[in-house]
Order: sequence, then structure tokens, then C-alpha cells
Amino acid sequence: MPLQNYVILEPGKPERVHFSDHHLERREISDPKTGRPTFRNVCVFDVDEVNGLKTPSQLSVISEKLFASLEPYLPGKEYLNYDFTITKVGAGFTTSFSVQVTPRK
Repeated sequence: MPLQNYVILEPGKPERVHFSDHHLERREISDPKTGRPTFRNVCVFDVDEVNGLKTPSQLSVISEKLFASLEPYLPGKEYLNYDFTITKVGAGFTTSFSVQVTPRK
């Protein structure tokens, strides 16, 4: 669901997104267990459509599991040719993601 300018993935709710660009960055975040700051690599996707609606926003991917599903589409920005339906499953350390890839028409 787009909230302001970010796509928030809610457990059990599929979100169909189209990416227009991406970049990698290193962010300082608070560790959820300890509360201490730590650094993580993040892939930030610029999103131009959410569920078929023009919705300029971003999706930040910190999950290695989700990134592994999207990484093959990064070279040459191959993701421009596809829509991605991402469903978050579970929460915390047991979180996983279902990713369905559909060619754009």
C-alpha cells in the first residue's frame, strides 16, 4: 500500500508494482532486538505504478530473501519490462516474500 511516497508491504496483501529505477545505499538503522544502531545495505526502487495506478513512490528492500528474488532483474534494468506482485508472509525473523513476475504489455 502506498503511504505518502513509500510502498509498505503488509502481511498477506499482494502489491503489484512497476519499478522505474533503482540504487543501492548503505543505511544506519536501529537493530530491532537490541535497539543499537547498525548499518545495512538497502536496494531502493523507484516505483511508478502500484496496483495499476500511477503512484510515484519508493520501495526499500533490506530483506536478503526479497532482494534475492529481485536481483536477477537489476542488470540492464531488466525490471522495466515486468510488473512484480510481492506478498509479504509472516513477521519478524520468519518473514518471507512471494514474488510473481509478469511481463509488461
